[in-house]
Amino acid sequence: MSSQDFSPAPYPFYAEEGPSEEPLPPPVRQSDRYWVHGLLFVLTMVTTTMVGVALQGDFDSNQPFDVTHNFDAYARVWRHPAEFLQGLPFSLTLAAILLAHEFGHYLACLYYRVNASLPYFLPAPSLIGTFGAFIRIRSAIYSKRVLFDVGVAGPLAGFVFLLPAFGVGLAFSKVIPGIANQGTIHFGVPVLQWVLQSAIFPAAHAADIYLHPVARAAWIGLFATALNLLPIGQLDGGHILYSLVGEKHRRVSLVAIAALVPMALFWWVWLVWAVVLFWMGRRHPIIHDYNDVGNGRRKLGWIALLIFILCFMPAPIMAGGL
Repeated sequence: MSSQDFSPAPYPFYAEEGPSEEPLPPPVRQSDRYWVHGLLFVLTMVTTTMVGVALQGDFDSNQPFDVTHNFDAYARVWRHPAEFLQGLPFSLTLAAILLAHEFGHYLACLYYRVNASLPYFLPAPSLIGTFGAFIRIRSAIYSKRVLFDVGVAGPLAGFVFLLPAFGVGLAFSKVIPGIANQGTIHFGVPVLQWVLQSAIFPAAHAADIYLHPVARAAWIGLFATALNLLPIGQLDGGHILYSLVGEKHRRVSLVAIAALVPMALFWWVWLVWAVVLFWMGRRHPIIHDYNDVGNGRRKLGWIALLIFILCFMPAPIMAGGL
């Protein structure tokens, strides 16, 4: 996974001054190259399904997660094509979560007549089989209300899908003493996972729970959601923050970036994120809109913050013993 760009690509923002309601621009559409979206989606399904084959094989044989098995899966499927089906629970779950997130943004854009592309998926023979997905917003956003709705729609829609997926995946998970501390990669435990595990496996320690591939796909959705909801720049969390506090967004973004630096003690990648976001992502284009977003959207903002807390992990991915 790259920088987890599950948020819309950067785009210009403008708005009318004064107390009037936000104008809805005429729908200006650019034709989508549907074959590109379809091809990228199919390739992503292939690469994520291969990861699912490896995860399911390790799960069935009670072996700890080993990232090298991701690449071995290609040879296994080449020799035994039917094994491809074993990876579908993981890949379909992950695809549903990513699609929900991106179509949350996309449908909000359609509602407000904002010109946006269909989702682009990014296939990759990597740890999870993809670098994520994104949409391109190709026209101006005219008000903070529209910006808020477009920004919050993705994380909310994705969370609605990943929550039941995580519950179902945990129900199919199993208890193996110390399994989470074995293997080449160790995964963090977000608050939501801890809560659900405590309900489903009340007597088990977190390190003893071997997540089913469906639960692992939901875990990836949690991780991506937390990254997107960081209150920085033009991430989804940055859009939500700017809609609520306006020009104070810059100061809050800088504080959030600074907070990532000591987090590198838990996971060194946070330092990379801090540097990248400081130089490229801390600013947000100005919207000259003096309308209040309203109490309803402020409550949704608090819900988005709660989702961020439930999904965030100080050390999401750590190298284990070889």
